[in-house]
Amino acid sequence: MPEIPQLSPIYKLPFLKKIPTRKRGLFLVSFLLIIVPLSLMTYLFWGLPFPTQITSESKNPVSTQILDRNGKLIYEIFEEKRRTPIKLSDLPPYVAQATIAIEDAEFYKHHGLSLKGIGRALFKTTVKQDLQGGSTITQQLVKTTLLTPERTVKRKVREILLTLIIETIHSKDNILTMYLNNVPYGGTAWGIESASLTYFGKSGRELTLGEASLLAGLPQAPTKFSPFGANPQLAKDRQALVLDRMVAEKYITPEEAENAKKEDLKLSKLEGLKAPHFALYVKERLVEKYGEDLVERGGLRVTTTLDLDLQEFAQKQVAEEVGKLKKANVGNGASIVINPKTGEIYAMVGSKDYFAEDEDGKVNVTLRSRQPGSSIKPLNYALAVEKGRVTAATTFADIPTCFGVVGQEVYCPVNYDNTFHGAIQTRFALGNSYNIPAVKTIALNRVEDFVGFANKMGLTTLTDPSRYGLSLTLGGGEVRMIDMVEAFGVFANSGIKQDPVSILKIEDWKGHLLEETQIKEGDRVLSTGTSYIISHILLDNNARESAFGTSSLLNVGGHPEVSVKTGTTNDRRDNWTLGFTPEVVVGVWVGNNNNEPMSAVASGVTGASPIWNKIMKEALTKIEAGGISGHGQDREKHEHVWMPKPGDVVGTNICSTTGTLPSGPEENPGCPTRFEFFLEEFPPQPSPPLGRQVAIFKDTGMLAPPDATPEQIETQERQVLEDPLGGLVCFECPIQTWSTTINISKRF
Repeated sequence: MPEIPQLSPIYKLPFLKKIPTRKRGLFLVSFLLIIVPLSLMTYLFWGLPFPTQITSESKNPVSTQILDRNGKLIYEIFEEKRRTPIKLSDLPPYVAQATIAIEDAEFYKHHGLSLKGIGRALFKTTVKQDLQGGSTITQQLVKTTLLTPERTVKRKVREILLTLIIETIHSKDNILTMYLNNVPYGGTAWGIESASLTYFGKSGRELTLGEASLLAGLPQAPTKFSPFGANPQLAKDRQALVLDRMVAEKYITPEEAENAKKEDLKLSKLEGLKAPHFALYVKERLVEKYGEDLVERGGLRVTTTLDLDLQEFAQKQVAEEVGKLKKANVGNGASIVINPKTGEIYAMVGSKDYFAEDEDGKVNVTLRSRQPGSSIKPLNYALAVEKGRVTAATTFADIPTCFGVVGQEVYCPVNYDNTFHGAIQTRFALGNSYNIPAVKTIALNRVEDFVGFANKMGLTTLTDPSRYGLSLTLGGGEVRMIDMVEAFGVFANSGIKQDPVSILKIEDWKGHLLEETQIKEGDRVLSTGTSYIISHILLDNNARESAFGTSSLLNVGGHPEVSVKTGTTNDRRDNWTLGFTPEVVVGVWVGNNNNEPMSAVASGVTGASPIWNKIMKEALTKIEAGGISGHGQDREKHEHVWMPKPGDVVGTNICSTTGTLPSGPEENPGCPTRFEFFLEEFPPQPSPPLGRQVAIFKDTGMLAPPDATPEQIETQERQVLEDPLGGLVCFECPIQTWSTTINISKRF
């Protein structure tokens, strides 16, 4: 093996031998004091921009394009930098005051650097290993106009040096003017004048206090705080913070701040934007990953999952139907369409009209928490079926029932139709959306277990079980539509959950691939058998006939393979329809952003369902014709896709009255029969003896409660069945009018 040459210590280097021994130490000290600092200075400051470039255009940004899955342009971010300079003296004083209050309260007191800010930044950098900037207005101006956005020590040192130079050669008012004319306010708006024109359609000279305070809050994170963004409330919250800071700095009075917070801000229309809620949803995802600067100026080419044709069709249906429901006090609607196999979002309609002022159309309702009503019931029954607590044939006593839970008021739910239906099996209880069996089922599941299961299915907003009671199965908690379609997608995808996907690939402006979404296998959160049984109940038109009839809009013409569930809250504030096939999930909501109740005319069938029916039919038509690129290219065109019956599901005839196995052979079963599916692990039970001595009211023939007097009752033998919570069903008696009380113990 060859020898590795050894490096000599610096004091043994040959050229040092020529220097007298007594002078070598002096030479080394001089070297360390002069050469090393010069080298360091060269490294830090070579290529340092001239401070005079601060007002010139020194960067060449390229617009980012957001495209649908077919390459159609949805939104172009940046397009060109719009900057219209304006003098500080031409602006109302509160424009500059708002900026100083939120960005740099000590601006007129320091010389470019804030010792407090630097101390905070050093703490976060050294202790939390997070490189932070203690940025003053002058520093932000330097970063925006002279430096790149990289977060390194070298760039930070350059920033400090340039800041000190700028503070030396420019007055404070001049620096503030340059800042207001150069900082990004989002999109193509650079500078306060451009921002004023973009957001309010007026010059900065005409800005009100409310408008100025909203704009002042944008530069820190223009996408996050944009009033055009996916969550406009963040813009209002940020505006309120700006106004509170202005009060603290004594620029305005508390009364002026409160009036500005209540000011009705009239935003301009955002031009050149298709599918606005989706485009801004995607933009937020991009900013989270790549940062504001690269997204705004880096020339990304983002191919999304959206099908623009389906999106525009869905938007049209939402707008038209909500318009028809104005008399029913329905002010808004939203919809989302996904592929359950991949999680790809095909359409996202956040409101009836992004630019609507009567309902704050910029709010993306698909991402907001709303009560789901009965549309959450399939998840409750799915957990019970999965655990063998009920089957599709379990018979419940749908009778007046109150539930006593320790530490809570007695809960006495009623059905949507204000009647009771006696003996009812799970298939028909879920199909007709009856409430009593659903509450009994969540009692069997336990609220805590149901919340955990709902989280696994994709519902992110149901967290602390102690906040909820048995009414959770009737929609007593708040959920997001995007999560609900993900959960229904689990049924559609045979028990496998896929997270929502909005981006297919990202390229730079030269066409180089930066990332491409690889569809994951997903997470199994439910058995194929339970998914199949719940899906089959929801597509069974006969199972919902009593509540909806056989010709409702829950039937999609020519598509019997569609499963569907509606939901309407008791106070009529939220109205849902969610449906699916193995290929697509469609969710629709109607209601009012301000939670005003709708009239009795609006229900799951008359409110959301007409929209849902049209969107679902259009989506299936496109899919079956091969009209959505990348979807099911290996499938036969014009073919309905049904969910295949899995191996862990068995089917058999049962007694249609009791839900149990017939007592006799097929040719003489001993009871009327019907066909039902079961998990192989939990087959139907044999028929129990039904004859039983019970107390009956003499005058009505109803079952009598334990506290009935002897004079009122007589004992008779009747056909009686006990449901899973001990409720008695008398097959030969009129439905009782008195309430049974069930005390829910900890085991539930």
